[in-house]
Amino acid sequence: MAIKQLTEEQIRTWTLEQKDRWWRDNVYRGDTPQLTLRAALMGMGLGGVLSLTNLYVGAKTGWTLGVGITSVVLAFALFKAMSRLGGMREFSLLENNAMQSIATSAGYMTSPLISSLAAYMLVTNAVLPIHVAMAWMIAIAVLGVLFAFPLKRRFINDEQHPFPEGRAAGIVMDALHAGDAAAGMLKAKLLVITGIVSAGVKILQSHALMAKAHLGALAIPEFLDDWIYRLCTPAIKGVPLRELTVRPDTDLVMMAAGGLMGIRTGVSLLIGAVLNYLVVAPVFIACGDIQGRTVEGITHYGFKAITTWALWGGVAMMTTASLFAFFAKPQILLSAFRGLFRRGPRQPETDVLADVELPMRVFVVGIPLAGLTVVMLAHLFFQVSFAMGALAIPLIFLFTLIGVNSTALTSITPLGAMGKLTQLTYGVLAPGNIVTNLATASITAEAASNASNLLMNIKPGYMLGAKPRLQAIGHVLGILAGAIVATPIFYLAFLSQGPAQLLSDTYPMPAATVWRAVAELLTQGLDKLPVSARWAALYGGLAGILLETVRVATRGRFWLSGVGIGLAAVIPFNNCFAMFLGSFAFWLAGRIFRRDDSAGRKVIVENQEPICAGLIAGGAIMGILVILLENFLLRGD
Repeated sequence: MAIKQLTEEQIRTWTLEQKDRWWRDNVYRGDTPQLTLRAALMGMGLGGVLSLTNLYVGAKTGWTLGVGITSVVLAFALFKAMSRLGGMREFSLLENNAMQSIATSAGYMTSPLISSLAAYMLVTNAVLPIHVAMAWMIAIAVLGVLFAFPLKRRFINDEQHPFPEGRAAGIVMDALHAGDAAAGMLKAKLLVITGIVSAGVKILQSHALMAKAHLGALAIPEFLDDWIYRLCTPAIKGVPLRELTVRPDTDLVMMAAGGLMGIRTGVSLLIGAVLNYLVVAPVFIACGDIQGRTVEGITHYGFKAITTWALWGGVAMMTTASLFAFFAKPQILLSAFRGLFRRGPRQPETDVLADVELPMRVFVVGIPLAGLTVVMLAHLFFQVSFAMGALAIPLIFLFTLIGVNSTALTSITPLGAMGKLTQLTYGVLAPGNIVTNLATASITAEAASNASNLLMNIKPGYMLGAKPRLQAIGHVLGILAGAIVATPIFYLAFLSQGPAQLLSDTYPMPAATVWRAVAELLTQGLDKLPVSARWAALYGGLAGILLETVRVATRGRFWLSGVGIGLAAVIPFNNCFAMFLGSFAFWLAGRIFRRDDSAGRKVIVENQEPICAGLIAGGAIMGILVILLENFLLRGD
């Protein structure tokens, strides 16, 4: 069954009330069973298991992987098999959607463990009690959920942002559960075929597995520039391009994410990456403001060294662009609060989704209560003063806007960048207090990240006609599952011998290392930050305002996004380039296959979402399996 959606013209010109009424009349599935007991148990179980894979990925790379699509496919396959064996009815579409909300929420609960909390334990050289870590993670995650829902009406209902990973999950579920129709069967077949291809590439990219199978000659290199460096060393101002992260890679998952983003976001990311890594970074490496590490007489730079300087300009651009976009249409947020305190039958009800959305009184009451709880825990666990803790609560709203804007366009939540901006703020307000710096940054970044991830979870529910309030409940269940499962395993795997175990060649904890480095820099004084980085923040902020002014003036027709360009400062060039290639490939296909009856248009253009979703699903699932095999079966080799 084809997913119904508004046209770009309708998105630009319709009012919010028109869009809500259209959704209720054409998409909403009413009281269809959704958050059932088996959906809740499956989501918590899968989410807990998949959160453990993110511990290993995060410990090695500093990143966490979205597990929504992976959980959707696994749950569908499991219930399909059980229904054939024992007569159990199959998993329904909306049950699967509720399940993925829970599983995805659980998967992201590993983030504080491999970043802010690990950095705190490295700085203090003391292991937090496990119950402290769990209580802290749960409290700030719930606070993030409460901040998210007032923004749903703008980003999902009104502006209809793609949330690429969430959209992919919706396409996957629709294709899986509606595979009996002709169009659904084609989407399902394309999803399976592209998923197999992407999974196969992931296997071939694992040189360890290929060598174990004596098939090393068939291994696919992760990057495609090794042959160039055998002939010469391409460089800018003496810095090899690979040190600037300018390397074409073979990551089909990132390319597929670009295909879901669309050409406009892809172009914004590429322009930002070119400016950051090919123009700005070489200049400031030559000036000495970006410093690398010297090993055996050779200086290496790479992503960490560059982004430590570049993130200030990028974050400033994302901040001003997000705030300008928000205040350009304040009625969207304000309208969500209208009627909250109305009483009596004479008050007309104008909200057509009043019985579907999470009641706004939940946020009016919940945010102060949850915020007070977080402030008290910050004082109890980390000795953060009540004043400094209270200041972090309004900052959550600011960073939620930034995070949601980024996640809405690219599925990437710049958690690290948001944390650094909070660290900068408290570097000024609480100079020399490194514990306050880390704890408050944990509050804002992790809460904003949970808010962004919740809206990404809700996107497929909006596409499929689910109840948002049930997905909010499911997200909280996932928070509990992820914290309960991942935290004890983290302590057993990485803290059994004390905080020193957090830093090793096998698991370097890069995210925690960066958090600690920034905290140490800022608590020593802002004069340690290069003057050029301060100017970059100023120019980045002004550029964000300019770009959003043009976008608003052209009613969204202007291609470039301040959030997209700024985001390129905090992710490597090769990822930006891969996402651009994916967006460009489908844009080009749309231009080549213009005829409605052409095979190319029917197969590729009209099935862009299931193709991308298959590539993401297959690569994500096999990527997790490869990581497990490399870390367990091959560890002794």
